[in-house]
Amino acid sequence: MNSKEIFKPMLNVETDIPLSGKIEDPSIIDPTEKLNVVFSENLDMNTVSSGIKLYKVKSNGKEIEEDIIITSNENSSSSLYISKSNNTKFTEGEEYKLHITGEVESVSGSSLKEEFTSYFAVDYLFNLDSKGISDLNNERNVLLCISDIHLGANDSYVEITKNRNALVKFLDQVRISPNVKELVIAGDFIDEWFIPMNMDTFNGKTQRDFVKAVAVNNKPVIDAFNCIITDGEIKVTYVPGNHDLLINSEYIQSIMPGIFEARDVKGLGAYTPADFPEIVIEHGHRYNFYCAPDFSNRSITKTDSILPPGYIFTRMATSSVIQGRPKRDDPLPVVSKNELGEVQYFYFLYWNVWKDLITDFPVKEGLDENVINTNIDGFTGFYSISDVLPYQDPDNGYIDVKLHNGVIEGWDERQTNNLVPVKIPTAEAVLKGDLASHLDDQSAVQYFNNPDSNKRIVVFGHSHEARVITSFNEKQEKNVYINSGTWIDKNECTMTFAVIIPPKSEDSVPAYAGLYQYSQRGDIKKLGSEVLTNLK
Repeated sequence: MNSKEIFKPMLNVETDIPLSGKIEDPSIIDPTEKLNVVFSENLDMNTVSSGIKLYKVKSNGKEIEEDIIITSNENSSSSLYISKSNNTKFTEGEEYKLHITGEVESVSGSSLKEEFTSYFAVDYLFNLDSKGISDLNNERNVLLCISDIHLGANDSYVEITKNRNALVKFLDQVRISPNVKELVIAGDFIDEWFIPMNMDTFNGKTQRDFVKAVAVNNKPVIDAFNCIITDGEIKVTYVPGNHDLLINSEYIQSIMPGIFEARDVKGLGAYTPADFPEIVIEHGHRYNFYCAPDFSNRSITKTDSILPPGYIFTRMATSSVIQGRPKRDDPLPVVSKNELGEVQYFYFLYWNVWKDLITDFPVKEGLDENVINTNIDGFTGFYSISDVLPYQDPDNGYIDVKLHNGVIEGWDERQTNNLVPVKIPTAEAVLKGDLASHLDDQSAVQYFNNPDSNKRIVVFGHSHEARVITSFNEKQEKNVYINSGTWIDKNECTMTFAVIIPPKSEDSVPAYAGLYQYSQRGDIKKLGSEVLTNLK
């Protein structure tokens, strides 16, 4: 370096909000009227107006320059405020690009080493008030998703007793919201699984009678749904879950006439709104070895039965909870790994999962007592716990099972029948089927990483564990997975729900996906949110 050269320091810049360098993954900020931009030196204000630009980024990635006002902080010449020219807050739901060029200089002549470009999106001040969300201008374009309500016929063992009033209040607020376009119930709406194992499922009557009994027992909830349906302003859509996979359309319509239903295979459904092809909502049990419709018992029932192994376990677990999870005195029979092939190894894994479940949810009844009273889906007899447990022949080591015999061998065919796009390996399905994380992973396996899928937003229920997970596909397009969860604190009566706001056109705001918490007091709290560009 020439000794006569003078070192020229570089100008640095920071903001008071988190920013992202990726247009496809902007940071999410709370609504605000101005941005604070802080430089490392006092600025030459004559260079500012031409060197700082703000753009709106539309859903198709198109950038439109905004008219802005730039003012200096009266306490610091290195700090600037950027606001819209009409002095209104930045529009909720919009994505913005902040661009600062080398034209901006300090009073000493310093400038940025390289241009500063960052992206942010303004979150919605989401509410269910009658006034609505101001920046939506009373337009109905909000889709809400709830799941896992589990309405039951008998309050002595159902799970919703403490939450019923909170749910009614939530539905009443949904009804008066001017922005809600659609309410989707993503499965496990009616619960005919969470019933003590020794009880006749329908109490000696029929499934139609059971559904009516559920409606009577939960009349305020059903009435609230029916008011929304009757008003005709908000579309209500039902997608079946595993706990109501046998409840057919006729019975649903008998208690909520006019509700729209999304069904495909018996006991399953996946819903994509007609005007939003890049979203899918389903319960998620399609991808669960223990809860997806299963055909292995048809040789026993002589009917087209589809109840999976998870049904029997849930009946046992319900009894365990009611009994206070009593300590078991009798040991479980031993099943050992054999060398009789891959299928036998999978049955050995199946046994180990059952062993863990029974250990976690013990019941006082003995293994060989005929205490499982179903009277559902073709099962007319009484069964014992041993009937669902794999057992081993002491002579040759062969592992077999009475109920759900063939559940291992038929897994691939079962997935085909259940319209699973990407087959899940048997060992993975058996070992991870009871993990919420495995269901979460299927959002990417079945949709985001599937070259035959165009889905960018996936909503599941089933696991009861609410979350938002962001990922990117091979095209570097952002994808958002939301689990809508359920009641996360029964004592506080707090439920979670998903919010989707699609773009109205390519030249509109980006799509919005959020997860919210609703309390019995009517408070709404955001748990997480994302925006997605390049959606039609």
